Amino acid sequence: MAVPTTVRRSTLTLPVAPLGPENPLPVLAPPADAHTLDEDERAALPEQMARQVGYGPLRSVLPTRLRDGYGRERRPAALDTLVLENAQLRVTVLPGLGGRIGSLFHKPSGRELLYTNPVFQPADFALNGAWYSGGIEWNIGATGHTTLSCAPLHAAEVPAPGGDGVVLRLWEWERLRDVPFQVDLWLPDASEFLYVGVRLRNPHHRTVPVYWWSNIAVPEAEDTRVLAPAEESWHFAYERRLRRTPVPEWEGTDRTYPLRSEFPADYFYEVPEDERKWIASLDGHGRGLVQTSTDLLRGRKLFVWGSGPGGRRWQQWLTEPGTPGYAEIQAGLARTQLEHLPLEGGESLAWLEAYGPLAADPGAVHGADWAAARAHTAERLEAVLPRSAVEDAYARWLPCADAEPVGERLASGSGWGALEVARAGFALPGTPFDAGTLGPQQQPWAALLESGKLPAGPGDEPPGPTLVAPEWRELLESASAEGPEGGRELDFHLGVAQWHAGDRSQAVRSWERAVAAEPWWPALRCLGVADGLEGHDVRAAERLLAAVHDAHARLAHKETGPGSPVAAALAALAREAATALLRAGLAADAEAVLDALPGHARDRGRFRLLRARALLARGQRDAARALFDEGFDVADLREGEETLSDTWAELTDDPLPDRYDFRMRPAAG
Repeated sequence: MAVPTTVRRSTLTLPVAPLGPENPLPVLAPPADAHTLDEDERAALPEQMARQVGYGPLRSVLPTRLRDGYGRERRPAALDTLVLENAQLRVTVLPGLGGRIGSLFHKPSGRELLYTNPVFQPADFALNGAWYSGGIEWNIGATGHTTLSCAPLHAAEVPAPGGDGVVLRLWEWERLRDVPFQVDLWLPDASEFLYVGVRLRNPHHRTVPVYWWSNIAVPEAEDTRVLAPAEESWHFAYERRLRRTPVPEWEGTDRTYPLRSEFPADYFYEVPEDERKWIASLDGHGRGLVQTSTDLLRGRKLFVWGSGPGGRRWQQWLTEPGTPGYAEIQAGLARTQLEHLPLEGGESLAWLEAYGPLAADPGAVHGADWAAARAHTAERLEAVLPRSAVEDAYARWLPCADAEPVGERLASGSGWGALEVARAGFALPGTPFDAGTLGPQQQPWAALLESGKLPAGPGDEPPGPTLVAPEWRELLESASAEGPEGGRELDFHLGVAQWHAGDRSQAVRSWERAVAAEPWWPALRCLGVADGLEGHDVRAAERLLAAVHDAHARLAHKETGPGSPVAAALAALAREAATALLRAGLAADAEAVLDALPGHARDRGRFRLLRARALLARGQRDAARALFDEGFDVADLREGEETLSDTWAELTDDPLPDRYDFRMRPAAG
């Protein structure tokens, strides 16, 4: 008799680097995304791919905020988990961190099927900053790691299809595209496979671009091989070229073994339309994890860090010393992650994935005959989980996608979905966005809906988040304000929404109205960033410097200790101002901005790097070199960022120390 599946609350204690406060400054610049192509590259692609690569690019990550307040000091802390378990599998879910599956443990063999990170260490990989490695993550919104990587999701149990097992539903409102989504983790009572039903819905009348990639971190060793039903792939690396390449061997190296590549790279497999969709990572004994799905989820990908110093350094950066490395196998809606798909108003997309153990003949898996290796792996998958079984499971699950949660809420996400439901009256069966989830960030916007007035905000402190969707922009344009301070905040929010819509001249006018009576640092900062993005470097620097001075004057009496919202605002403003001042050739002013920071902020690696660049600009090469020799870590170093290695090259011809080597591509030339 099968042991019934259970779900329970638990905790996972790890060394944790706290996320810190949000960056309160609205993100006006487009993402500095490494996953882009120029026009010539796009023109050489197949027609459908070229169209989807050019469709729906982000103007910014608004309305979300950056998460860049974390450091690298880790202390033991308990993370909330939800555990699904039957006699075969134990599935550990982190509802407060994007609903990630942190562990998929196969009980009969005693094997962990995923790469599990022994620490929680944020790094700047998500579209809005903080991201962490390990497990299975659900990437939605736009090319890259989701803005929900370190955010809480709603979670509850729903009835399982036919009463077989347990379904743990995760859901949230994805804010980049303004769409609700759900991830149903279904573990039948006797199953060795976890089923994952996913649904994206567009409740609007307009078409929206959508994106989805399930990202699975798997253990990596010299004998790890990744297999998929493909003879070709699209290779993309940090040189920003998308090239069709043969599988498995390219340029004399078998690229299906992750450690045989030198530099980080993506391999998007060209899976034939009529082939079953699957990908597996198997070790030297032919054992490992397999992922398969219904056909809508057509894309499959291997990401490798490579064996070079930059990739190794990044792997060390994301965890603790001595931890083995990992690769990523992924599954998505398009052939590559550079593409977005249109989802018509009122329509939805749904599919089913399956994750579980696979054991195959190691001689076949690692044989020189690639066709035989993948055929054998496909046969082993068919033996343990037939394609028809996945299609049948999908047919059983889909009618349950609208089922309402039962029992208590197991975890709570944000109130943004509830706000959208209040605005538009969306009917979203199965994913309740209750009014009780509305919080302080949503309250001013709920008041705007009810009264047509935007309440006055926090005065001298940073304004709350701005909503930028067309419907909210229209409400702002017709809104009235409460008092003089409310008027400047209304102009501030309206300017942000106009900027996001591409109406830059109107945005500037709105921000200029906000500072017409007196300087006010939030609007001055927006004007400075706008100047910088338009190429007016000196004026941008002057306005950002004025914003810094006004912010310090207004916030001098506020709490500026580590982790405080005011400290986060001053640090974010200082980073932008110092960068702009250096660009404008005003290095002494940049140093003065850094000097004005609280001591705990001045000591951060990002500001030590900026100081080194300021010293270099002033000709003080030895002092700049001394900062590097003392040693520092830039906690929020961006994926693909080369500022450390570039600065070192300006300082000296000495080899770049390992500590600062995060280069993800070959040297130019």
